[in-house]
Amino acid sequence: MAKAKAKKSARKATKAAADRGQADLGARAIDAAMDLAAREGWGSVTLNTVAEACGVRLMELYARFPSRTAILAGFARRIDGQVLKGGSAGADAGESPRDRLFDVMMRRYDAMKPYRAAIASIVAEAPRDPLALLCLCGQGRRSMEWMLEAAGIGTGGPLGVLKAKALGAIHLGVLRVWLNDESDDLAKTMAALDTTLARVEPIARTLFARA
Repeated sequence: MAKAKAKKSARKATKAAADRGQADLGARAIDAAMDLAAREGWGSVTLNTVAEACGVRLMELYARFPSRTAILAGFARRIDGQVLKGGSAGADAGESPRDRLFDVMMRRYDAMKPYRAAIASIVAEAPRDPLALLCLCGQGRRSMEWMLEAAGIGTGGPLGVLKAKALGAIHLGVLRVWLNDESDDLAKTMAALDTTLARVEPIARTLFARA
């Protein structure tokens, strides 16, 4: 019995170590891809160059990320996580949905700042690699759904899909301003986001309601 328990514990420890190794490789691969994109352009980033930068075999990288877009999806999830660490804005009953959404999206742009050069190169490559831009802007609509939820705005049902698509369109427009906003406080980005949300506010009062 004791030996069986020991073997089971050993298997669990081995699996936990493997999981930690994969998580560490995932973080290193994302860092390497974004660094390469910043220095050489997204078009020059290959799975081989990412594997080399991480010091692993191509098969090891494949086990974690089977494609370049999978790496970008991982990057988008990293940004999601950093935004969500700030908690939900839904608890502030005194703020309007627009104000809560503004706060959450500005947290997203702040989290993206260290990667501006890499993101610029990915956007520049968009005509040749539109899927990369889609992943960058949030794994399809998943990231936008999480941003809405963080703002206390429900995403259930067909209306939830529409909300996420609308926020994705807003995000893409503001992103182009953010790319050229070198100010510490992202003043131009804040102005563009505020203006865009104000422009759609008649629709947003219904679309971005709490429920």
